This record gives sequence, structure tokens and C-alpha cells, in this order.
Amino acid sequence: MFRRLLTYQIVIDAVVAVLFALVALPFEIGIGQGTPANAGVSVLVCVLFGVALAARRISPPLALGLAWAGAIVQMGFGRSPGFVDLAVFAVLYTAAAYGTRLLFWAGFGSALLGAVVATAYVYIVLSAGSVSLSELPIAVAVLIAATFALLLAWTVGALARTGRRARSGRLAQRRAEAEAAIEQERTRIARDMHDVVAHSLAVVIAQADGARYAAASDPAAQTAALGTISSTARSALADVRLLLAQLRHTQEDGPQPTVADLEPLFGQMRAAGLDLRVTIDPAPRSEAPAAVQLAVYRILQEALTNALRHGANDTPVEVGLAWHPTLVEVTVRNTVRAVEAPTESRGHGMIGMRERALLVGGTLDAGAEAGRFVVRARIPVSEAT
Repeated sequence: MFRRLLTYQIVIDAVVAVLFALVALPFEIGIGQGTPANAGVSVLVCVLFGVALAARRISPPLALGLAWAGAIVQMGFGRSPGFVDLAVFAVLYTAAAYGTRLLFWAGFGSALLGAVVATAYVYIVLSAGSVSLSELPIAVAVLIAATFALLLAWTVGALARTGRRARSGRLAQRRAEAEAAIEQERTRIARDMHDVVAHSLAVVIAQADGARYAAASDPAAQTAALGTISSTARSALADVRLLLAQLRHTQEDGPQPTVADLEPLFGQMRAAGLDLRVTIDPAPRSEAPAAVQLAVYRILQEALTNALRHGANDTPVEVGLAWHPTLVEVTVRNTVRAVEAPTESRGHGMIGMRERALLVGGTLDAGAEAGRFVVRARIPVSEAT
């Protein structure tokens, strides 16, 4: 029933309505020929249309009702249309622009009905029914003109309503796109965080366990393990700080690992206790896109981390890299410990690997094959960006 308006909007509408009523009052008194009774009717008509004009934005239904009430009072006292009726155009505009769906069509109906009633009132009631056939074309022309004028006010309001909704839709779309971009960025950072933290912690835990068992028999192994723990933890801390900085300040991506970083990764996993067998055939003939290199690195990092955490330590882990002209194939095979059945999904790590492959247009499959757990990714080189 009532819309929320700012204080200055209410004040402006009230001032405009008062000024309109004051300007219209002398015209209405002149129509009533200045008699006391007609002067009272003139004031009533001006008040009704003035209040309708004041309420047109804060309450379009009330404004439309008051406009009809003012018109009925005019016709009830046999008064001719005058300056005060101009308020009807503003009321029809706001009914179409700000009203509910029901009021929107009520305004349309009011425009049509108002034109018919006004024409019939002028040519039938005011002329005491003495309309000749020669005046009929003029009456039809007046009806058409009144319908056009009233519908024009309603149509302008409908266009304003459409424009406002279009602006709201664009704003909502922009907000949705901004939220989606933020969520996508957070997901990317969370994926990177998982890859960095899960891999580093797995290496640290493996080295710590190895150092504990080797402490009594091989002090040198303990020292080497502690050195690996220290370097792994420092590297992970630097990566985490970089990711947190991106999360806080929405800056450009920091440096990302490439295939040139695979040898340090393999060396780190071997130091953690993996018996790693790496085969690269065919070797890359040219530098792959950065997105492909990042996907290959992260998939291998996660697959080897899973092999370290869940694989059997007494069997080798086989890594295969095949750099074809348009496709790179990544394969990781490892034996799973007897207490752990091979599965196609291991928490967020497997999901993250699939996402890495999908982001560059590739595919990733993981599952048991011939008693071993196999991760196989196929990443197109030419389609990645």
C-alpha cells in the first residue's frame, strides 16, 4: 500500500501538490461562478486531486482512488472538467511506473474507462442529452484524443517501470557475476592451499617418522630428515603466505610451479621415502602453455602425496609422462596398503585433481587396475589457455 521514500522525496511531492492545488483553486472557483456552495465544492475537488498528487509515489493505489473520488465529485455536482484534472496524468503515470501488477492493469483500465466516462459526461450529461448527429464525429474525436492522452501518461509510466526493472536486473547480474568471480577465486586459492599444505605435511610426517626410527641407528639419516623437514616447511610457509596475500588483496596471481619444478618435486618425494620410477616418453618438444604446466605439476603433486600417505612403501611408484604434440598424458601407479581398499575418491584431493584437469579442458580418471591404484590424466595442449 505504501512505498518507502526518502524524506526529501516526500517533501517535494507535498510542496508540488500544495502549489498545484493553490493554482487550480481560482480556476475551479471561476467554474463554480463564485457562489459559496460551489466554492466549497471547488475546495473539496482541489483537495482531493491535490492529495492524490501528493500520494502518487508513496501510495499509488491511494492516489488512483482519490483521483477517481475527485472525478466523481466533479461529475456529481455537474462541474465541467478543468485545470485540476491534470493531476490525473501524474496519477496514471505513477500507477504504471510504481504500482503492483494489479494496480498496473487497474491504471490501464482507468485510462480507458476515464476517457469513455469523460466524453460521455461532457456530451451527454453537460449538454442535457441534446447531442446532434452533426456533433457525433466531434464526440468520437474527443473520445479518441482523451484515450490517447490518458494512455500516453500510462504508457510513459510503463516504460519507466520497464527501464527501472532492466536496471535492477543489470545490477543483480553484475552482483551475481562479481560474487561468482569471488567464489571462483576463493575456490582456486583453496585448491592451491590444499595442494601445498597436504603435500608438505605428508612429506614432513614421513620424514619425521623416518627420523624417529633412524635416530638410534643412523644419526646422519636423522640429520638429513630434519633438513628435509625444515626446507619443506619453509617452502610451504612461503606458498601459504603468497596465497593468503592473494586472498586478502585480490592481486594478480603469484608465480606458479611449472614442469621445470618437477625434478625438485620428485627429489622431495624420494627423500620422503617413495621408490619413484619416472618415465618421460616422448619428451616435450616445445614449451607447453602455463596452465598445462601448472595442471601437470599439481596433479602429480597430489597423486604422489596420496601415494606417500596411502601407498605400500615396499613397492615402487611408477610415474609416466607422455608429451604428444596435442596431448600430454600423466599416469601414476602405486600399490595401496592392504588395510586400505583402493577407491575412486579420496576427499578433496581427488576432486582437486579432476578440477585441475577440467579447467584446461582435460579429463582425469582414478581407480583400481590390476591390483594397483592408477591416476590417469589426459590434458590437451592446444586448447589450454
